Amino acid sequence: MPTVEELLNHKELVDYTKNRQPQKKVLEELFPPRKTEALEIKMIKGANNLPVSASIHAFDTEAEIDQREGSSYDTAELALIKRKRKLSEKEIIRLESPRNDAEEREAIGRIYNDVDDLQDSVLTRAEAMRGEALSTGKLVINENGYKTEIDYGVPANHRQTFAWSSGAPDILGNMDSAVDRIVTDTGFTPTRVLTSKKNLNIVLKDEKIRKAVFGVNSDRLLSRQELNTFLQTQGLPRIASYDAKYRILLKAGKYEARRYFAESAFVFMPEGDMGETLFGLTAEELELRKKVGVDISEIGNVVIEQYATNDPVAKWIKAVATALVTFPCAGEVYIATIK
Repeated sequence: MPTVEELLNHKELVDYTKNRQPQKKVLEELFPPRKTEALEIKMIKGANNLPVSASIHAFDTEAEIDQREGSSYDTAELALIKRKRKLSEKEIIRLESPRNDAEEREAIGRIYNDVDDLQDSVLTRAEAMRGEALSTGKLVINENGYKTEIDYGVPANHRQTFAWSSGAPDILGNMDSAVDRIVTDTGFTPTRVLTSKKNLNIVLKDEKIRKAVFGVNSDRLLSRQELNTFLQTQGLPRIASYDAKYRILLKAGKYEARRYFAESAFVFMPEGDMGETLFGLTAEELELRKKVGVDISEIGNVVIEQYATNDPVAKWIKAVATALVTFPCAGEVYIATIK
């Protein structure tokens, strides 16, 4: 039976995490991951991403001199995300003295399940940052001695509260005014909305919209596909919903479920990436680079390591990363709150 050190040596862990394919998070499509060597980053706020045209010149004339635009920057430090799990004295004895092959395979499987769970927990925290940034335009962190607040610069006139839950709301009128505001301010046309199923159902059940699609006397229920087809004919963005949750472990040992994306949010976006999820260096990665047989180019966004403590005897598996979400397209979105 291999020892914990043999199963989880530095090279084995790097190879395993490199080859493993964690389930892709939904918001990675909007904030794709990128590795950086920096620990502090400059984030552009309120950038104008419209292209700048060069001028036409007569032959033998001097070229127009370009200028760099004076964008606003915020400097932010990547957040250190980490989690560890303990192998107790009994588990170590059971692992290294199995009674049969089946027990050995089960023990090895449990160890690599721990590796998977820890890697996923770090990636889950990164997804939570993406959801908070997109649905609020901000990132507020106050955890384990790390405290920061980042305002990504969504303009004040790109925030609005829409009262849709009661009365006779003008949903199409509200959506049209949001689109007009973005186009007027930025030149970009929003083509998609991300919201919750609760808000999507409000739109699907809206009497004015159903009559516009099916006619005055129809009682048919509207599907999301039918709704999006209708919205596109009106020059309005298609709607998708995101209601996934994750859990955090409270100090009392109980778990609390939280949403990645705020339930009240109704966010208008143009096509393309909204930003990036930057993964930086960790002290653990710098130590790994000194190890013989470890190819630094194979080290992923999340570093997994195994180490031991002596009293009481225990083995620990730890996952660690530094990460932060950038949002340079914050000026091109419109964040509505639905009440």
